[in-house]
Amino acid sequence: QVQLVESGGGLVQPGGSLRLSCAASGSIFSINDMAWYRQAPAKQRELVARITRGGSIKYEDSVKERFTISRDNAKNTVYLQMSSLTPEDTAVYYCYALATSPTTGGVPYVYWGQGTQVTVSS
Repeated sequence: QVQLVESGGGLVQPGGSLRLSCAASGSIFSINDMAWYRQAPAKQRELVARITRGGSIKYEDSVKERFTISRDNAKNTVYLQMSSLTPEDTAVYYCYALATSPTTGGVPYVYWGQGTQVTVSS
């Protein structure tokens, strides 16, 4: 089993910055893609940023130039540096990992974190 634990959410004023972290632990063979999704009230969950094991990155259009995703493969950790935050960024942010483990027989499986609240408000 693979567990994802997020940290770093909180309340920030418009224009401020936050850094989210997500550490994967448990029985892990390898982690392919890692990503951050978010879900605002009454909205569907959406992809914010995604990074492959090799470092290829994709961003949702509204966060380009403001958010930076990175990962440390040795620590099985993904980060999201968020800057120039606006109230529209308010949401629960979820960590995502596509990983293989002994419990899935080596077949890639999607894992989710429990979510961390980010609130942008003055």
